[in-house]
Amino acid sequence: MTGLHRNKQARPLVLSTLALMCAAATAQAAQERSFSNPPSLEQAAPTLESARGTLLMSADQPLNAAPQPHAGRERLLDLVIQYTHNTIYNPGTKTYVPVYLRSYTGTDVDPQVPFVAPTIDVTPGDTVRINLDNRLPQDKSCDVTEPGKMNIPHCFNGTNLHSHGLWVSPTGNSDNVLLKINPGQKFQYEYNIPADHPAGTFWYHPHLHGSTALQVGSGMAGALVIRGDRLPKAGKDGAIVRNGDIDTLLKPIKGQEFPERLLVMQQIPYACVGDKGEGPVKKKTIIEKGKPVEVVDWNCNEGEIGVVKSYDQFAPKEWQRSGRYTSINGLVQPVFNAKAGEVQRWRLVHAGIRDTITLKIVKLQDKKQLGMLETPQGDAIEAAKEFIDQTCTGESVPYEVIAADGLTYAKAQGKEQVTLQPGYRHDLLVSFPSEGGYCLIDESSPKSGSVSQENNIPQLLGYVKVDGKAVSDGKEHIKNVLLAAAEQNMPEGAVRKKVVADLKDDLQLSSFVPHRTVEQSELQPEVQKLVFNIFPNEKNITQFGIGETAETAKAYQPEVVDRELKLGNAQQWQLQSALAGHPFHIHVNPFQIEKIIGPDGKTDLSEPGAVDTDGDTQYAGLKGVWKDTLFVKPRADEKSGYYTVYVNTRYERYIGEFVLHCHILDHEDQGMMQNVRISLDGKPAGAHGGHH
Repeated sequence: MTGLHRNKQARPLVLSTLALMCAAATAQAAQERSFSNPPSLEQAAPTLESARGTLLMSADQPLNAAPQPHAGRERLLDLVIQYTHNTIYNPGTKTYVPVYLRSYTGTDVDPQVPFVAPTIDVTPGDTVRINLDNRLPQDKSCDVTEPGKMNIPHCFNGTNLHSHGLWVSPTGNSDNVLLKINPGQKFQYEYNIPADHPAGTFWYHPHLHGSTALQVGSGMAGALVIRGDRLPKAGKDGAIVRNGDIDTLLKPIKGQEFPERLLVMQQIPYACVGDKGEGPVKKKTIIEKGKPVEVVDWNCNEGEIGVVKSYDQFAPKEWQRSGRYTSINGLVQPVFNAKAGEVQRWRLVHAGIRDTITLKIVKLQDKKQLGMLETPQGDAIEAAKEFIDQTCTGESVPYEVIAADGLTYAKAQGKEQVTLQPGYRHDLLVSFPSEGGYCLIDESSPKSGSVSQENNIPQLLGYVKVDGKAVSDGKEHIKNVLLAAAEQNMPEGAVRKKVVADLKDDLQLSSFVPHRTVEQSELQPEVQKLVFNIFPNEKNITQFGIGETAETAKAYQPEVVDRELKLGNAQQWQLQSALAGHPFHIHVNPFQIEKIIGPDGKTDLSEPGAVDTDGDTQYAGLKGVWKDTLFVKPRADEKSGYYTVYVNTRYERYIGEFVLHCHILDHEDQGMMQNVRISLDGKPAGAHGGHH
């Protein structure tokens, strides 16, 4: 990075001058980075030998386009993995940096944006087959079988596939992350999407223990969207007997559509090496707390190539030191277009691994600034903060959050910012009140609520150019549009009356919640306790582990099943973090948040409007919400109390072995993971009495 010791008194003049000098170049660069949804994987009938699916892209597809329902159909998709040469834009230097990264590839992939995977669109009842073809070079480290070395990152060119958040089988050739597809191997995954699977926003990415972070951090991640057409259904007494999909409400109506923006947000921490992408990642020494510390040298010189090859690139604080920018759909600081008053559905996917994103939309104070929508050249951290402070100074745009992790809320939540931890998804309804320019900002977040455990500095994510007539009262406007949609799209009679009455009652969405509440009477007396911890082993080497207590935490043991669970049971889990904060993620079955108790042992931070002692509000309104990934805040110090997260879940339909883990993926690769098995009787494998 450059410019760490610039004369701060001179900065405003420098910023203004640079902005004027670069206005024309900025306009051209912004045009090249116009926002579009990731294209969808084209599918073909797998029964037709001549119609094998390929990565065919439909980049000109309208933003609000959605596939027609086809529940029960079989489809075949191809995903090829190989190294790809391309560039990533760096606003700090106004250059496109050459990079050489692992990526999903295929026929007709847009060569300009290869580091975001295409979207997989499915509907409930589908059978989806994905041919995964690993064309990466051979990797000797994939031969590691010694348990003691399994938590040292390895097998960087081995891979597999995880459908994050899907309610499908975790075994065989389904969502089995215990498989390893080595270089040169092919494998066909088969996901049988249940007919009663919730519609929503999910995603997919590699999940091979030892290399997950490296591959996801290279851009190997994409959205997986399940689209539903099930309407709510009322019984003879008029009560809702079956909830429907929120998609049926958000269908186009006369004079109003719901354009869909799909934002796959990634954090690719490329570091530059020689022109062939060879050699070790460059290092430099800095002084930190009075002591010399060796860190990654993030400076990219002419002729060097950016790579993701070392776990040093994922170390704490390195993302902010790097000066790299969060990308959206493979582009850095894309420019969106919108119409004032138009209600858009934004599907957000945090597909990064190492930093918290707090999304805020702020209007530019001055219309003249529309031609300068870009961070000025210079130190990424300082320049971004000053640019935001000077330019993005208008009113913030509130929006309605309608779903988390693909699962619809019982009530929309009006917010001006929403926190996304790695692995999170949020669905928003956004309406821009008036014409002009808007900044899409990753807002500063409190220390306790961020992955970095630092007070994050704001970053520019993108820009929105809005035209059209202004509307008053954004929330009321969104409500009126939803009411009009309900009047047209919901069945006449009891269903329509219920949905309309709920929307009038502060935007309740109770007819679209996919799972019934876990009642206290269902819960087994035994509680599953889980504590994340980072600790030294007997050789004073840092370990990442999980236990029932901080003292019993152990690094991942591939041969050990840590939790035996019984099919059909419902159970409470209590989650804590001893050192640093960790996003808890469990495969297969989602969970419902009962309460989140702060360190004082009594304050429920999941209540609507709750505010933590440091001003953090990321837990507010989560009571009763269904999720599959949840950040567990750490203790402030050894004398402080724990944050304790209480969630309830059911073990439904699927048996077999799968995993839970921290979704800071380098933590998972280094041992912060456990094996879980659901069986008919909940007993260890040797005690089942059946054939294995």
